[in-house]
Amino acid sequence: MVNASEAAATSSAPRIEDSWRRVLAEEFQAPYMQELRAFLQRELQSGVSVFPHTRDYFRAFDLTPFEKVRVVILGQDPYHGAGQAHGLCFSVRDGVAFPPSLLNIFKEMQSDLGLARPARGDLSPWAEQGVLLLNSVLTVREGQAASHQGRGWERFTDAVIQQLNQQREGIVFVLWGAYAQKKGAWIDRQRHHVIESVHPSPLSASRGFFGSKPFSKINAYLRARGEREIDWTLR
Repeated sequence: MVNASEAAATSSAPRIEDSWRRVLAEEFQAPYMQELRAFLQRELQSGVSVFPHTRDYFRAFDLTPFEKVRVVILGQDPYHGAGQAHGLCFSVRDGVAFPPSLLNIFKEMQSDLGLARPARGDLSPWAEQGVLLLNSVLTVREGQAASHQGRGWERFTDAVIQQLNQQREGIVFVLWGAYAQKKGAWIDRQRHHVIESVHPSPLSASRGFFGSKPFSKINAYLRARGEREIDWTLR
């Protein structure tokens, strides 16, 4: 949880891993980003709780440097319950109950790979292997889903995808649901590999997420390129 005492952090230069800072330098200087910082500062000064914590806004980038990205899993916005969001899409801190979408991801992983269901919901080990767990919107008000949409984060994360699309090659983009598929519609599929299905939400998982085998498909593509597979176990 973030309180007003942390508001000053949003007005300073964002702390983000160096390779991403270089790649996204123009974005951080753009007017829309200045407006986004001002908005976040107002939110914090008003006393509302904003998730994740300020230090975790860019956690996905800090754990997965630009040149290390091999897979991108695209989410929408952070969990809005207290103690859940920590800067990685679909992930929660250890000890936090699995949200329904994450539980369905683990069910599909069990079915796809024959792995035991993890006891932890922190997906940091995936990020450390090159899986960029990217939400489209990086902050949210407590208890108010999508409350920070339309404030500039979408433009920022579009730039992230654009830089990966243009400067890198052979990345697997995982687009679950219509929102992610629309955001990633212009990814160059001659340079990269795209995996699409419905969202793992309970509202849609039974209509094509279950049985889609994304984890084995990702590893098959990486293996075909002579790259190390992702170890999906969460010990």
